[in-house]
Amino acid sequence: MDGQHSEKSQSDTTADRTSSAMSQNPRAAQRQAGTRGNPEGDAPCPASHRISSPISRSMKDLSCMKVPQDPAHRDKQAHPTTILLCKSRSSQAALMPKEHKMFMEEAYNAAICFKMLRDLNGSDPLHLKYIIKKIKGMAYRAPNLVLETIHDYLVDNPEISSRHKFRLFHVLEAVIEASNSLEEAWQKSFMQLALENMTKSTELEEVYQDAASDVLLAICRHSWRVVAQHLETEVLTGVFPHRSLLYVMGILTSNEAIFNEGEKACWEEQLAQLAVKSVQFLNTDMWSKELLSALTKPDRTHQEQPPEKAFLFIYYGLILQAEDNSTTVRTHLRTLLDTSHQWPKQREGIALTIGLAAARHLDHVWAVLEQFGRSTPIKWSLHSFCLKNAEDLQWKWASSTILLSYGQMAVRAKAHILPWVDNILSRMVFYFHYSSWDETLKQSFLSAVLMLVGAVSRNEGAHSYEFSQVSELLDCLMVLMEKEPRDTLCTPTRQQTIHIISNLCPLPPNSKLRPPLDLEKKSQLLSTCLHSVLALPLLDVLEKHTCLFLEPPNIQTLYNKTSSALDQLLQSFIMQSPTTDELHLLLSHLYPWLASEKAQERQRAVDRSTALLRFLSHSHSLDPKEDFRRIGQLVGMLGILCQDPDRAIQQSSVEGLGHLYQLLISQTARAAPMVNAQAPKQLSPASVDGAPVWSSGDQKTAPPTPPEMTFPKDRIFQLDSSQVIKEVMKHLTKAELTDLIWTAIEGLGSASPFRVQAAADMLLTTIREHGAKLETVANLGRAIHLQLCSVCIPQAKEKALHAITLLAQNHTPELVATFLDFSVPLDSHAFCLWRALGAEQPVSRQVLAVLLAWLQERALPPGPRDSGPQPKDKPCPRSLAAMNMLHELQFAREFKKAVQEAFPQLLLALLAQLHYTLELHLPQEPHLPQEPLLPREPHLPWEPHLPQEPHLLQEPHLPQEPHLPQEPHLPQEPHLPREPYLPQEPRSAPEPQPGHEAPEAMPSPHSTSLEALKSLLSTTGHWQDFAHLELQGGWKLFSTIDTYPQGVSLLARAMVQNHCKQIKAVTSQLLPNLQSKEARERKVAILILTEFLYSPTLLEVLPRQAALIVLARSLRDPSPEVRVLSLQGLGNILFHPEKESLLRRQLPPFLDGFFQNNEQVVVQVMGTVSDVLHRLGTHSAAAQSLGVAINARSFFDDERDGIRAAAMALFGDLVAAMAGKELSSLRTQVHQSMVPLFLHLKDHCPGVVTQAKFTLYRCAVLLRWRLRHTLFCTLAWERGLSARHFLWTCLPGGVRHPPGAGPQLPAQPPPPHQDLGSALHSPFHPPAPPSAAQVTPSATTPRPCPRW
Repeated sequence: MDGQHSEKSQSDTTADRTSSAMSQNPRAAQRQAGTRGNPEGDAPCPASHRISSPISRSMKDLSCMKVPQDPAHRDKQAHPTTILLCKSRSSQAALMPKEHKMFMEEAYNAAICFKMLRDLNGSDPLHLKYIIKKIKGMAYRAPNLVLETIHDYLVDNPEISSRHKFRLFHVLEAVIEASNSLEEAWQKSFMQLALENMTKSTELEEVYQDAASDVLLAICRHSWRVVAQHLETEVLTGVFPHRSLLYVMGILTSNEAIFNEGEKACWEEQLAQLAVKSVQFLNTDMWSKELLSALTKPDRTHQEQPPEKAFLFIYYGLILQAEDNSTTVRTHLRTLLDTSHQWPKQREGIALTIGLAAARHLDHVWAVLEQFGRSTPIKWSLHSFCLKNAEDLQWKWASSTILLSYGQMAVRAKAHILPWVDNILSRMVFYFHYSSWDETLKQSFLSAVLMLVGAVSRNEGAHSYEFSQVSELLDCLMVLMEKEPRDTLCTPTRQQTIHIISNLCPLPPNSKLRPPLDLEKKSQLLSTCLHSVLALPLLDVLEKHTCLFLEPPNIQTLYNKTSSALDQLLQSFIMQSPTTDELHLLLSHLYPWLASEKAQERQRAVDRSTALLRFLSHSHSLDPKEDFRRIGQLVGMLGILCQDPDRAIQQSSVEGLGHLYQLLISQTARAAPMVNAQAPKQLSPASVDGAPVWSSGDQKTAPPTPPEMTFPKDRIFQLDSSQVIKEVMKHLTKAELTDLIWTAIEGLGSASPFRVQAAADMLLTTIREHGAKLETVANLGRAIHLQLCSVCIPQAKEKALHAITLLAQNHTPELVATFLDFSVPLDSHAFCLWRALGAEQPVSRQVLAVLLAWLQERALPPGPRDSGPQPKDKPCPRSLAAMNMLHELQFAREFKKAVQEAFPQLLLALLAQLHYTLELHLPQEPHLPQEPLLPREPHLPWEPHLPQEPHLLQEPHLPQEPHLPQEPHLPQEPHLPREPYLPQEPRSAPEPQPGHEAPEAMPSPHSTSLEALKSLLSTTGHWQDFAHLELQGGWKLFSTIDTYPQGVSLLARAMVQNHCKQIKAVTSQLLPNLQSKEARERKVAILILTEFLYSPTLLEVLPRQAALIVLARSLRDPSPEVRVLSLQGLGNILFHPEKESLLRRQLPPFLDGFFQNNEQVVVQVMGTVSDVLHRLGTHSAAAQSLGVAINARSFFDDERDGIRAAAMALFGDLVAAMAGKELSSLRTQVHQSMVPLFLHLKDHCPGVVTQAKFTLYRCAVLLRWRLRHTLFCTLAWERGLSARHFLWTCLPGGVRHPPGAGPQLPAQPPPPHQDLGSALHSPFHPPAPPSAAQVTPSATTPRPCPRW
């Protein structure tokens, strides 16, 4: 306190003396003041401390600083004289001369500055900060005044404390730096002051010396050469320089801001000369020991190295570089390497010294490092021996020092390093693999490799060298990247590694490292680097991993730099090989990331793709001679991402497509310079730090500007995503469009709903715009089928199917052939594709035509044919698949009209296919025992025959009532239509019955063909024809090759009897088939034609004479069957009218034959009468119809099964022959036969039941009952109580109503008769048949009725 009080008193005395001197010699004061200014402080002074005077306001502000004051001073400040001066300021200023006024201002400012310098001795930190701030503010306005005041204060107060002087040095440094120029006198004065105090020892130690050194550095900003000369003098005294001198030289070496432009090189040159002059000291033991001691002295903080020590490593290296004696160099380097390697800055310094020495002594430095690498401590560190004590830590990271030394050698040796590159790389690779790996060694390895690669890349002669160790180095880098934690980003390791790889293939016209990377190595590098960066978590997650760090890194900045390094890597590769193949390689590694399920990975990948396309669009680096191809996948990926839920991904994808469009236009224009194409406009560049214009920081950072402000003003960037995609598509080739569609198809199988929807949109857009010119459509269709199974979004599935519809407009044959390959067995997705294929009516017709064409591509069946033996080939898979599809498509509403229009072709094709499947002798599906059938041979007109016991054909998949359309003239007849939107599943086989083998998993070709024929009749309105065969069990006739002609004739006869409207169309279609090369087609045609001869409609298409010519030509057919059938057709009554009377005269004798005792004879006679009625056709014997009906009906209840069945069949044939003729007597017989027919529905004989059903149905047709379709379905398939109930409701109406009226279905059915109801619910036992006397005069004696 006493010292401070005396210092304060002395300061007051000095201030008074200075003020007095200045008042006595104002000019001298003016000369000393120099530049005048207004030293107004930065912070306002409180109003209570303001001083009013006639001097300027700036002087008042300086005089009114808020500082602690003693009571006496406060009393003096409150003197009323101040108020008096304030009141008379204007008058006093007017009276003062101008020169006197300036003198007073300077004197006042000097006094205030002096006062503030004195107050720096205080202890209040806030007050000291305020004072320093005010002094700096004054120095900016009047630096010379402040400098003079500081100088005088230091001269007048030599005994001030070290802490006070320390603060004065800081103020002096700031004042000198604020001065625009420094007079020579001040330079010398303050330089001397700094030099004296730099080496002074005080209680503040190095802090005080550094403050004095900073004053010298501030002087260097004005005259560094003078300071350098003084420093050189001090250094070359022969005594090891003081720490402060090294401190100043270290700052001069590291801080370029001290020098003006071009002066830094001069300083470096002077420093090199200083090192040359210092070589002599290497041989001085004391100097060398002090040097080594200074170099190994522990730092205050091991994270930062003091400037003097950093400079000392440089200074030492330069001295060794200048040394001529190699032994001395080796000795000093080995001594330096034997010091501790524990701290990172120490290792960097040692490496720097070694590198500087290598600039001139490369061989010796290499030898020293090799010798040191083989030393025992290094071997210990490499083999990871346990460290027993703290001293061993100095060798733990010795290999890190060696790595850094190799890097510094490459940097300092420059061109001389090229022959040594492989050797250095081999040593680096060695230490990489065999060192105890940790973060320190990893960073040292990266730093060393960066220095080496950078040195080689900057060397123009590198192109003449081939570096064999590059591949091993790349392997090390990939291992390093793979070992990086995948969930953290705390160090620049990734950035540095990618930067090294980029420099290994530098951009032209710079040199390239040879040999160039092969494709496999490049692919591995790309995969490793992309995975290491793109797979990182979100930035928020990355920041959470650094929350416990003392100094956490800036994750956003670190990630942006890493991403920029990755962009540079991609650009390096494309610039090294500017071809489209290289671009495709780079993009192919980005595609998996573009399809990632994680939003941040997609965003990073699309940012990298957009950056690469932007670079190519601006640089025009791709070879214009290159065919710009294989970008369809890129367009597809970016197009899908345009619908990404993340807005940043959407914008980046649209921008990428815009750059791709510009690139396409640019390539086209450069490839064809004669075309005056408008050059694409350039995009706005990326931000300064290399980050994208908007969010590359995943989903954390929002775009800094709206998209319309970021996008360039080119037209393509002003369109929405769909329009951009369409514009890009216009410039794609067929192959690229195909790649685009493949990408969209692949996207349909994604697990992301948005991706599936976007892929469907892309697929539909592409096919709508360019579907007509696509190729390889078959593979596309097959791929769509495979992906359709995984599409769960209805809208996406609908668009994919719509795309098939559009594609089928121009590629129907290819798609049909492709779909056939995966349609056996048929699944629901394949059926959806078929329905989409026929969604448009013209295409559906074409699909059926192609299927019919494939159906005829049949392999040759085994066995003899028309011309010798044929090879035994297997059936054509597509032919059988076409058969299956013709069956299935009949139930699709899209093909309903086309199937109806193609009925003639389908009918003939299916019948021929049935014959073909029978020729193949393939194993057929096992089926249950069939009921006996009563076939009537139509091709033998006069030969009586004994029909077989009829059976009910029980097909495993009979079409149900919902598959049969109702009659068009009875819309009120109920039926269940087929659901048009649900595809029909593959039909399953029936459950195996006990005692039978299990059926095949898939229906046989024959079964499928027969089912197709059935469904053709039922779905095209020909259910009456279907009913004829179903109720008679006629489908069994198609099961063998021998009964096949009877089945075809029975179907054709049904069409004639039902007056089918397609007879003319079928006739027109079958006439060309009579000339077919296939015998089966000619056979089917002649079978149908011989039956159609009984239809009057035939003559409208084929006149009588033309029919004779056709049949006569068929007599010369190579097939014996066709010749026989043609001969039968020529015997038709149409060509022989005289046969009509002959046949009619034959009927009475046949009727007498009904009453023979031999059952077989009676059955044959009844069959013959049926055949006669058929051959009479429209010329039926109406007169004999009543007798035939009475005789036939009399045997309905005969005890013999065959006769009952034959009688019912004859009665049904009679009803069919008399259809359309108004015969009231016959209608009476029909009414009377209804109850017996209903009762025989429960007959014990299956053949009788079959004929009862068919005859009952024929009677219902004659009586024109309503609901005949429902009646048929009930008779054919229903077996339960509901069926009997429905038949009962039909029976009373049919009996009660007058002729011509049909039964009405009552709301409540009447109670049935007890006997009739019991008969319908129990097996029927027929009564004895009536006697012949009751029927006809020639009847025989009645036979007794046996017991049932």
